[in-house]
Amino acid sequence: MATVVAPPPPLTGSTKLLGTVALALATFMNVLDSSIANVSIPTIAGDMGVSPAQGTWVITSFGVANAISVPLTGWLAQRFGAVRLFVTSVLLFVLSSWLCGLAVSLDMLIAARVMQGLVAGPMMPLSQTLLMSSFPRQQAGSALALWGVTTLVAPVAGPLLGGWITESISWPWIFYINIPIGLLAAGVVWSIYRDRELPRRKLPIDHVGLALLVLWVGALQLMLDKGKELDWFSSPLIVGLAVVAATGFAVFVVWELTDAHPVVDLRLFGGRNFAVGVLTLSIAYGLFFGNVVLVPLWLQQWMGYTSISAGLALAPVGVLAILLTPLSGRKVTVWDPRWMASAAFLLFSGVMFLRSAFSTQSELLQIVAPTLLQGAAMAFFFIPLTTLLMSGIAPERMAAAAGLSNFMRSVAGAMGTSITTTLWADRAALHHAHLAEAMGPGNLALGQASNAMAQAGMAGDAALAQVALMIDQQAYTRAADDIALASSWIFIALVGLVWLARRPPPLAHPAAAVSPGGRR
Repeated sequence: MATVVAPPPPLTGSTKLLGTVALALATFMNVLDSSIANVSIPTIAGDMGVSPAQGTWVITSFGVANAISVPLTGWLAQRFGAVRLFVTSVLLFVLSSWLCGLAVSLDMLIAARVMQGLVAGPMMPLSQTLLMSSFPRQQAGSALALWGVTTLVAPVAGPLLGGWITESISWPWIFYINIPIGLLAAGVVWSIYRDRELPRRKLPIDHVGLALLVLWVGALQLMLDKGKELDWFSSPLIVGLAVVAATGFAVFVVWELTDAHPVVDLRLFGGRNFAVGVLTLSIAYGLFFGNVVLVPLWLQQWMGYTSISAGLALAPVGVLAILLTPLSGRKVTVWDPRWMASAAFLLFSGVMFLRSAFSTQSELLQIVAPTLLQGAAMAFFFIPLTTLLMSGIAPERMAAAAGLSNFMRSVAGAMGTSITTTLWADRAALHHAHLAEAMGPGNLALGQASNAMAQAGMAGDAALAQVALMIDQQAYTRAADDIALASSWIFIALVGLVWLARRPPPLAHPAAAVSPGGRR
């Protein structure tokens, strides 16, 4: 019989504070880097002498590599140790960030981004695992609270910071800023956690499972990234990628469920709370992240906002998130997390409903108000769902569970972005057609607009172009409203889904075992 090794005792005092801050910094750096380059792509592409479409591979390459490495966290942590793996990942992330900044060609930059994505994969789930081991079970919610702030605010801060750095300094500095942060975080984590390493197990690597994982995740990520650009399934390439992804996924599932040492522990889905929690979290995050991408696109493309002004309009999301997340962390071990998640979903629904009323005449205050409310929803969204899905997971499977749940969330975010932007374009085309049909010769609004433009000295083709621009603006605004309204109803539906999970016992934390017959 294998010897059961007790987990290390919780940290105390300043050591606990320093460890928490260091882990949070590394997590924030990781999440920030997944979005900070988005607004800098046109500048990077121009400097590299390539098209903006080719420049998007800077984002795609990171996403594909990251999605592949995240599920490997459990196996790697058992093989090399969670602390060693985390510190090594952070140091390699610093190195790859430095190489990104030094890149003088697109190929060199993509290679560095692939390395960056691969080494970034284990950082988030391991930071979550180490945080929960640092706190006593009564305070585990507080640890998740800080972790939740970094993972939800960073995607919003990324485009704002990236736009400012690119316009004020130069694009390589969006990568160079990782160097001091990463070195500091790695040094503090190693000094605090190196003596808290759990025993390692020399498990054989599942070569077939790893190859299948790379195959289907890579195909899926490429399909999602390039689908809109290539008009989805009208493109033979997208069809081929879809077939490879579906077939590879099916074979991967069968192989991993039958292999003695799977590279990804899919048996975790046998736990009711894990399955329900991951499904709920993935759908909610896909909706959330899709709208996080959509709103700044609408503001910049059709409302005349710059990248910085759009970021400033969305920045208030962090206010209530930061203020209320500590409360969520303290109460998740006392309150029923299903009620907390339900409240978050209803708040998200309200946010989306308010956004469904946006128009081309919407003022800044009307745009900021739901964004501010969204911060409250974020505070009560991530922590309760993570608590639910991690309840009952044995300590030795924590890294695997965290890696798998983060992987599912990452894929959901990518799918949410692709689905949202595709639906936005399709609904805009539909609204454009309806609006254009109504703009006949006898249309009163068209006549008034034409007279106004004529008085302003605009006539002929210039006037027609201005009318077409106004129709496009209305069409894309109405399309964004449609997506917000649909998202509002889906968030309401998620309230019912989360109640399929069992409630963890009060004062339990995500690492604590929960009996299968736990109280509902």
